[in-house]
Amino acid sequence: MSTKSSDINHIWHPFAVPGDNDLLRVIVSGQGARVTDEDGHELIDAISSWWVNIHGHAHPYIARKVYEQFLKLEHVIFAGYTHQPAAELAERLQTILPGAPRRIFFSDNGSTAVEVALKMGIQFLKMQGKAEVKVLALENAYHGDTFGAMSAGQPGMFNHWFSEHMFKSIHAPVPNTPEKLERFEACCQEAAGGVFIYEPLIQGAGGMLMYSPEVMETMLGIARKHQMLTIADEVMTGFGRTGKMFASDHCADVPDIICLSKAITGGVMPLGVTAAKEFIFNAFNASGETVLYHGHSFTANPLSCTAALASLDLFETEKTMEHVEALSQWQAEAAQKLANNHKIANIRHQGTILAFDIVSNEQTGYLNSLRQKILTFFPENGILLRPLGNTLYVLPPYCVSKDELDTVYSIIKAFLRIV
Repeated sequence: MSTKSSDINHIWHPFAVPGDNDLLRVIVSGQGARVTDEDGHELIDAISSWWVNIHGHAHPYIARKVYEQFLKLEHVIFAGYTHQPAAELAERLQTILPGAPRRIFFSDNGSTAVEVALKMGIQFLKMQGKAEVKVLALENAYHGDTFGAMSAGQPGMFNHWFSEHMFKSIHAPVPNTPEKLERFEACCQEAAGGVFIYEPLIQGAGGMLMYSPEVMETMLGIARKHQMLTIADEVMTGFGRTGKMFASDHCADVPDIICLSKAITGGVMPLGVTAAKEFIFNAFNASGETVLYHGHSFTANPLSCTAALASLDLFETEKTMEHVEALSQWQAEAAQKLANNHKIANIRHQGTILAFDIVSNEQTGYLNSLRQKILTFFPENGILLRPLGNTLYVLPPYCVSKDELDTVYSIIKAFLRIV
């Protein structure tokens, strides 16, 4: 039986809707910014394989480091034991994380990194004597698919089946207008003394919605005024995506807790990190009754930690942030060239990410029918691209060449001519 037949008969894909199986492509290899399917067709990976890959597919340095670690230690329990890759990674993160020193709690993906952060924040505040801890998040928020992460997310299609089982959160608008600023302040007052979780600068799954560093600074200042513990969900924005190492680097105020995943390993292995300021860690070690009862079987997996260390090496040896700077400039130029196209609206750009909405007679959103047309057209024309409904975004690995990026935009323009 072929790979595709076995898949269709036995696999349940994420976010699958009727008709998706008709579009399945079997990918057999990858190199740099491209992947190759079973028929030998190359596709430029325009979305970094769900926002994770930064150095390119099958990078030989990361592969070699993981192979060498595999021959020494593939995994060991992390409760009461430790190992060199985890210890070294925790130490190296101190040199780049805003607001360091921070205590590093390892998990295995972005959703669980957020879950850990929420548990840390809520328990910490209750240990300070708070009888009730409220959680404030942004409108259009998406923080993952586990129950705590869903509870902090915007109520809607991703979580409505579970609404009665989730804790209630307060959702405030991004305060980028006077009216929204007033509403944001009111929400902070309602949630005063609680937890504020936010996606810095870019709300990814909510539609690649963007706001300025100045707005983020204002937002955090108001949250601080109301004595809120702040959590930055940098699962997507971390490791260069916004033009700086972390989106939190764009403003002076730094969050109390930072959540990381996706690109932390260069996008080659699963790993989550929740990085908390020392005052939070110290409160949990005041007595035996203040333990954070949370852990995962594959916490701090040595192979994943090794991949993360190799990725950090590449930031230095391959001057990755210079690639980020060049890609950010190319994206800015692409935004300018698209600006007058009457078939698109709301062009937005931050760092290595460019997004826009295709004009449609349907509501802009995840279920817009243009989704299926996009998923059909782009792979047929050599581009791996997954839209958010009628929202297109380009978020490639940093190793993408100018020619490859130009090819992506030429195919986008071809699609716009036929819709």
